[in-house]
Amino acid sequence: MHVRLGYDIRFDIPVPVALIALLHVHPSRDGELLLPDTLRTDPALHVREYIDSFGNRCSRLYAPAGTLRLFNTTELRLGRVEDEADGRAQEMPVQDLPDEVLQFLLNSRYCEVDRMSAIAADLFGAMTPGWSRVQAVISYVHRIVQFGYSFARSTKTALDVYTERTGVCRDFQHLAITLCRALNIPARYATGYLGDFGVPRSSSPMDFSAWFEVYLSGRWWTCDARHNRPRLGRVLMATGRDASDVALTTSFGIARLTHFTVISDWLDEPGRSLGNTA
Repeated sequence: MHVRLGYDIRFDIPVPVALIALLHVHPSRDGELLLPDTLRTDPALHVREYIDSFGNRCSRLYAPAGTLRLFNTTELRLGRVEDEADGRAQEMPVQDLPDEVLQFLLNSRYCEVDRMSAIAADLFGAMTPGWSRVQAVISYVHRIVQFGYSFARSTKTALDVYTERTGVCRDFQHLAITLCRALNIPARYATGYLGDFGVPRSSSPMDFSAWFEVYLSGRWWTCDARHNRPRLGRVLMATGRDASDVALTTSFGIARLTHFTVISDWLDEPGRSLGNTA
């Protein structure tokens, strides 16, 4: 599967400001890149890349006052086209988990595991551990939460989502992550590109998407409580404990967003689109 990805993000900056951006394809997909994945800026600025503590490729820059544009397009030949699934995948005892996975069982900014432990136990505690229990969590969140952009709120936590039963894609994932962690299933937040491939095209403008991953049988598996079905052409950008770890941009001062465009095209050959662009 040959895909073209890109973004065009612009800010109005009243005074010079330092920024961090997580806009690269995840390093785990580097071998699939057909074109460079380089953050470009207008005006041209020095951009330095680094790998954060979660293994994400980040960019840092210092922008002068005025208009700042962050943009890029790249292409990939995807080795994994559809989300993988395995009904035999098993939960692992906490004492057997790798050290680096343990952090994804704990409370985080948007995932109050301690406050939802009793809820998770009541809903899913008696179920057979493993893939089927994770799928039950996903289906439950998908069923009870109503999606809508008007429900977005930057301070909304998993417990808020459970109480209000509304949210955007990140809220679906935060609730599912928290329920999994409360069941001692490591779960982490993920963000990236998800075009409308193999599904009806959305009437909403293209955006970056959120999903989550669970650790079963010694590896991470992609899950999506918003869509609750395997999807084609998902391209990971970053993972973390929750959305606070993978913000697309973080400014250490004022940077007012004025323009935001994302593209995700399915190409059968260079220049010919079979998918969606927005």
